[in-house]
Amino acid sequence: MAVIKKVKTKNDTSKNIFEILRESHEVQRDLSEKLIKTSGDSEERRHLFTLLKNELFAHAVAEDRYFYIPLMMTDAGLNITRHALSEHHEMDELLEQLSQTEFSNPGWLSIAKKLSDTVHHHLKEEEHSFFQQAGKILDEKQKEKLAKQYHAEYIKYLEKEKDALS
Repeated sequence: MAVIKKVKTKNDTSKNIFEILRESHEVQRDLSEKLIKTSGDSEERRHLFTLLKNELFAHAVAEDRYFYIPLMMTDAGLNITRHALSEHHEMDELLEQLSQTEFSNPGWLSIAKKLSDTVHHHLKEEEHSFFQQAGKILDEKQKEKLAKQYHAEYIKYLEKEKDALS
């Protein structure tokens, strides 16, 4: 079974929102890359899919509430945020397709690869463009406050023992 690095559950209070988001991004990259290397209806595929699905869900809920929504409240942040939210929706749709497809189905891997590509595209765009634009909108105090709020919400949803998309 693959060993997965998890985001620390104790928030380092000195981190800003961008640093704390990047930690989850690294977990997402790692899980999605490992998932597309699996085959058939294996325990490893099931485990990695569950971890990725829960990671993406916890991250998206917390990010939507404590990063995107505050930015949407500004004129400068409205358009960039709407695009990012549409990508979250696209990932949700792909996760739903994977959840409804048998792990042994040959089409499952092609959907997983599309999800992995979408995750990687979203993270790259967010880190190389969105973060720079958001950094001009938020002041340092806001960045630190949002990091704490994001992290608390992220941990809350990451630790829920349920099917994240039900």
